[in-house]
Amino acid sequence: MKSVKRLAESAEDADLYHEFNASLQFDYYNSMLINTVDEDGNNVELGGEFPLEENEHFNNLPVNTQQSNIQIPTNVYNKDPNILNAIYNSEALNDVFIRNFQKDPTLTWQYFGSSTGFFRLYPGIKWTPDSNGVAAFDCRNRNWYIQAATSPKDIVIMVDISGSMKGLKITIAKHTINTILDTLGENDFVNVIAYTDYVRYVEPCFKGTLVQADLDNREHFKVLVEELHVKGEAKIKNAMKESFKILNEVCFCQANGQGSMCNQAIMLITDGAMEDFESIFEEFNWPERRVRVFTYLIGREMTFAQNTKWIACNNKGYYTHISTLADVQENVMEYLHVLSRPMVINHEHDIIWTEAYMDTVVSLSLKFAQSLLLMTSVAMPVFSKKKETLSHGILLGVVGSDVPLMEVMKLAPRYVYKDGKKLKPKPNYNSVDLSEVEWEDTDEMLRTAMVRGETGSMSLSIRASVDKGKRPLYLVNEYFYTNIDDTPFSFGMVLTKGHGKLMFIGNVSVEEGLHDLTSPDLSIAAEWIYCETDIDPAHRKFSQLQAVVRYLLGKEPDLECDELLLQHTLFDAVVTAPLEAYWNALLLGDRGRLQTSPPIICTYSFVHDRKVEMRFLTPSDKDNLFTIDHFPLWYRLAVENTPGRFYYYTDLNCFLVDNNGFIVLSKERNESRFVCRVSLFDYQAMCKNSHHHTSSARPLLSVSYYRSESRLLFHPYLFLLDFNLCGLWHSDYFVDAHKQRKVEAMLPCDTAYPGFMYDSSVRETNSLIKCGRCQKMFVVQQIPDSNLVLVVTQADCDCSRQYGPMLLDEHNATVKCNRMKSQKVRRRPESCHAYHPKENAKDCGGASSISPSWCLFCASVLVSVVLRGWT
Repeated sequence: MKSVKRLAESAEDADLYHEFNASLQFDYYNSMLINTVDEDGNNVELGGEFPLEENEHFNNLPVNTQQSNIQIPTNVYNKDPNILNAIYNSEALNDVFIRNFQKDPTLTWQYFGSSTGFFRLYPGIKWTPDSNGVAAFDCRNRNWYIQAATSPKDIVIMVDISGSMKGLKITIAKHTINTILDTLGENDFVNVIAYTDYVRYVEPCFKGTLVQADLDNREHFKVLVEELHVKGEAKIKNAMKESFKILNEVCFCQANGQGSMCNQAIMLITDGAMEDFESIFEEFNWPERRVRVFTYLIGREMTFAQNTKWIACNNKGYYTHISTLADVQENVMEYLHVLSRPMVINHEHDIIWTEAYMDTVVSLSLKFAQSLLLMTSVAMPVFSKKKETLSHGILLGVVGSDVPLMEVMKLAPRYVYKDGKKLKPKPNYNSVDLSEVEWEDTDEMLRTAMVRGETGSMSLSIRASVDKGKRPLYLVNEYFYTNIDDTPFSFGMVLTKGHGKLMFIGNVSVEEGLHDLTSPDLSIAAEWIYCETDIDPAHRKFSQLQAVVRYLLGKEPDLECDELLLQHTLFDAVVTAPLEAYWNALLLGDRGRLQTSPPIICTYSFVHDRKVEMRFLTPSDKDNLFTIDHFPLWYRLAVENTPGRFYYYTDLNCFLVDNNGFIVLSKERNESRFVCRVSLFDYQAMCKNSHHHTSSARPLLSVSYYRSESRLLFHPYLFLLDFNLCGLWHSDYFVDAHKQRKVEAMLPCDTAYPGFMYDSSVRETNSLIKCGRCQKMFVVQQIPDSNLVLVVTQADCDCSRQYGPMLLDEHNATVKCNRMKSQKVRRRPESCHAYHPKENAKDCGGASSISPSWCLFCASVLVSVVLRGWT
């Protein structure tokens, strides 16, 4: 954070002492043009030679650690006087970038995003355009910029979809909505209303409320906006009243978690406003003008520009005219500068931290796509300190730095000391809600405590899954959590109860350990930090193994290495060294031939096509089921045979099943079904969305089992007993569908999937199932000292007609109304800057004076009325 503060101070001082020069001529390094030559071999303008060298610290990207450079979006003119003056000012940041990196070698990307649109990045890189040759990246759309530039906000977007908005106008309007949505983040709340002569919520589920502007909701709105069609006549008043009612409701009902409790604004997108709105504003917004109104006039006509601007200027908003798609980005950005005015005038430098996201810088070129990293950014706004512009609250931009989560994890080593202060973090971290990771926290006690920044611990009984979700485990986890000072983050760790409390400490010589550590068949954990190689630039070229070896040999005594971890590593290398010879001997066997174990492949699942009465066998039942009235032939033959000998009976099906229901061995080669269901969930899944036709399908799981989830949790003895074995008894029902050509797309979704376990207290049991005119008997017996169960069933009773397969319709569970509307406990940003008495509200956009000819105005109104009557 000190590095970011130094950048902000330097940028503000440079602006303070700079006088704007409209004729400034200034060459700078444009990251799109560096090292580029024309047909004659000469450097292109704004290009020039810019040395680049691959750097491991920056994901092996070619960078220049002695110089920053500039990226400008394609839609921004790179020689505009405002751009040139701002870039000239930001040259002062070069020296600060370098000094910051020298003081803290763990720093990665440092940058300044200007309100004019350019992006200064250190270290400098070669920026690669997209496949269309366009630089679409605009720093002002990034979360770190938006969160630092403005306080949280509640936004209601009103869009005119009357008949006059047809053609290009509605296309521009939709693009404007999407651009506004892109400027919102996790701390903002939003809704979208479309209006003609009636008010229509684009998502009826969100009627009368605001929803958090997280990525899922924003993308959902975009999909619905694309489905809007124009018709009818525009009546803005009703939509304006509805918008004010939503914002007022949120303002007075903050206890339910809705709303930002800070800025509020209405975005009006229309091709003209003919009505008189004074009465509405007097009722809902004047004199406090708590809600700002921003207006966007769509299309080339200026007939109603005066009315549209009046709405904005009388409600502390901003008016813009958008006549083409190219105008959208710059005009939408103006509202952020207006909302930032109170913060700028107060001169409050709030430091913000973003949620984790994929590093954009390293994905600029497709060839570096494999280098994507999860990052969090720390950022701070940069203001103009000039007294003459104080009331305008001019935001110069935002400075920031990226912090890879990998660097954060280095502070939490991946093993446990006996004092419990170090840990192994979960490797699959991401920006997902904690309730969707630890979803056994049904009362959200853990989530609430961590969101509120509390310190404490608790235990939870959970269902975990292993083997790619196919095998469930019941665990009791212990959670420990605390707040991280000066950030919005909490830190948590989890240990399985009873684990991680003991450690074996070995002791071997360095010479003996190094001999085995450098063996070609040994590798060390790539993600563990044995020695700090980032502190000294001379050490960055070493891998962890190279650093360890050089440190132990005394060649790099200045390296900071973890002595205790190295001691454990050397010990492990020594004690595991004989394993290679042992494994080789084991594989070759007595005759020198390579031996392998037969593979066990388990696929397919099975279901029933009817809901049946489900009964589950408990230990108390086992003495009551096997009676003399039901002795089958195979049983009588067996008991009459000599004790201790096997009796073979052809009408039996035998299955060897493990504790998770996978068939390990079967008399039938094609049998590999599941046994006992426990419901598991994945809230971060990606589902295929495909369209094809088939005449048959693989069996799916029964809906009736899904409904019995709670019962299974308390009696998780496999479905063996009552129900599911019919799928084992008749495999002919399961026919693979013919492969057909189809188009598939991956979409985010929530999935529920089965896992299977058995009640280990039931050592042996048996029962009967009626299947029409016959009865099927089965016997289940645990195999001692293993996780296997032997299942024997009669083969002469066909239950396939009674318990056939059930095909479930495909469904997309992405959009769930209750989930999208839910307002979980959240930690709000500590500061809010929504008002300042010195703000100059007269700076509200558009021309300083609009005086249309009354003759032309009346004629335009008449023509417009006629045209609207025809549509």
